[in-house]
Amino acid sequence: MTQPPQPPNDPPQGGFGAPQDPPPDGFGAPTPPPADPFGKQPAPPPAGGFGVPTPPPAAAQPPAGAPQQPGPGYGYPQGQQPGYGYPQGQPPQPGYGYPQAPVPGQPQQGYGFPQGMPPGQPPQQGYGYPTTPMQQPPQPPQPNGNGKKFSTQMQIIVAASVAVVLIVAGGIWYSSGSGDDGKKDKASQSSGSTEGKSGENKGGAAADGPGKEKAPADPKSKVAFQLPLPKVTDVTKVDGSWLTDKAYVKTGLNEIVAYDPAKGTKLWSIPLAGQVCAASRHMSKDYKTAIAFEQSKPTKATKYPPCNQVGAIDLSTGKLMWSKSVTAATSGDAAVRFEEVTLSGTTVAAGGSEGGAAFDLNTGAERWKPKATTDGCSDRGYGGGEALAVVRKCGSYDDPQLVVQALNPTTGAPISSYKMPPGVDYASIVSTKPLVVAADVGDTAGDGSGISDFFSIDASTGKLLTRIAADGEKYAARCASTEVESCSQLAVGNNRIYVPTEDHEGTGEYGDTNEIVSFDLTTGKPTSDRADAGDRYTMFPIRMDGGNIIAYRVPPYDKGGQVVSIDGATFKQTVLMENPSDESIRDAETSFTPDYSEFRYNDGHLYLSSTMVSKPSGSLDTSRRLVVSFSRP
Repeated sequence: MTQPPQPPNDPPQGGFGAPQDPPPDGFGAPTPPPADPFGKQPAPPPAGGFGVPTPPPAAAQPPAGAPQQPGPGYGYPQGQQPGYGYPQGQPPQPGYGYPQAPVPGQPQQGYGFPQGMPPGQPPQQGYGYPTTPMQQPPQPPQPNGNGKKFSTQMQIIVAASVAVVLIVAGGIWYSSGSGDDGKKDKASQSSGSTEGKSGENKGGAAADGPGKEKAPADPKSKVAFQLPLPKVTDVTKVDGSWLTDKAYVKTGLNEIVAYDPAKGTKLWSIPLAGQVCAASRHMSKDYKTAIAFEQSKPTKATKYPPCNQVGAIDLSTGKLMWSKSVTAATSGDAAVRFEEVTLSGTTVAAGGSEGGAAFDLNTGAERWKPKATTDGCSDRGYGGGEALAVVRKCGSYDDPQLVVQALNPTTGAPISSYKMPPGVDYASIVSTKPLVVAADVGDTAGDGSGISDFFSIDASTGKLLTRIAADGEKYAARCASTEVESCSQLAVGNNRIYVPTEDHEGTGEYGDTNEIVSFDLTTGKPTSDRADAGDRYTMFPIRMDGGNIIAYRVPPYDKGGQVVSIDGATFKQTVLMENPSDESIRDAETSFTPDYSEFRYNDGHLYLSSTMVSKPSGSLDTSRRLVVSFSRP
């Protein structure tokens, strides 16, 4: 049964703190392109710009001469935060098919919005840190009571003891302890350990080959351009951003706009009948992609128009190639309400709670449509890219059985099927080639991430290759339960899945850090891959670059963010970009959270953009941006 509409949760927005003076280069209000797509610009911010973090009480201040306690990460207003995405409580879990429109009068607290810690509290103990002091390892050999040194044999014995203790301690720190030995559907399940050091690997070349991004002579960047938020009266999705060889393309208000990568000037605009409600994260080789959008703009009679239009856009020419709606198989003449859309090759696949359909990317001709079945099975959503896969739901609403199928993109015929284990209400497609699925089995993740396990599946046979336990207290990737293709902060390549660990205490006096580690998709075992973010930085994968991982480093309170390339073979890190540390610029950068933003990097250009905007609620909204772009010489 189709569930009643529920509102989306209002994501955290913008910077924090009281206004402050902008730096001499004037990063205050955004400089709109000459032909501004958003109409009248917002009023400039009061004497200076992006805001200063609220200082902690005097008791929480560091000693004189010591560095200041860092402000909260990612632009949240007050208090030191746990790792990004740490929920205030159990986030709402609407099922597939819930419209994005909010219900008037209901609060719009954001999904996964963190609960700030009181100022002055010590940092939380993080990933892998014991709650009681660890036993000190044995000390190096010392002279005995008679003033004689140990014998050589005794020195060897003691040195070996030290090594054993350290190895055991390392195993305790990084073991996941999933305790799931009784699960019948597992092929081989990982222990969740993540041993290894940054740059430690076998050497040679990565399985997926070299990357295209090269180390610059100077990684320091500057702000290339910034775009103001469109003026809206309600919570509005602005999903969708793409990079071509000539443009940065971003969803706006009832339109899609291309911008010059260096200047931010408007190149072209595609007007739409209504707002974009879903956008493919994939493009064809000739820069074509797919979107879903509402049939009209809001009116007094129809405040929330249905998202029943699917179309293809040419990102090179700025043309809407075609658009259409389809009739739902189970609802007579009513049009399908789309909630997500993807692209694989030349097949556009769009899905929603009432059904879905697939189209030819170039012509819009309908290729196939799932048929109504007597067993209550229906397509819940598709994953695209190099291949096409679907999550199908069978059974009742209270007792669903999910099936993951690899599909023939042209005909829609299933190539293989894999039944997800009991206790899986939602599943997300992480990758289609290789086929990797994420799920929160039995709601055991406990952190709102939507991930307790990864499933590596042989797409040709439907056989489970391995099931990887991804303890929510250890790993920080995320997948939304409302969309099949929504996972972020992870990457798949070299027959491995790369995930960030949760934030934990670093080696310095203050400030958290984390690592990127990996698991083998055939055996499920952790590899020796480990890239350390460094003291006071945390990081997560953005995408693969051949066999290398492109990752974003979240900065501390007094630095700018960084983009790094991690060699897929050696795990050696190369800094590709380092952003300015000016306070107003830094606050703008960290206002883009990984849960509610799109991160795009290519050839010395970084674009941070919002995926949802709302009506301004106060003076602090002057710090919000649709896009902030950085460029490197």
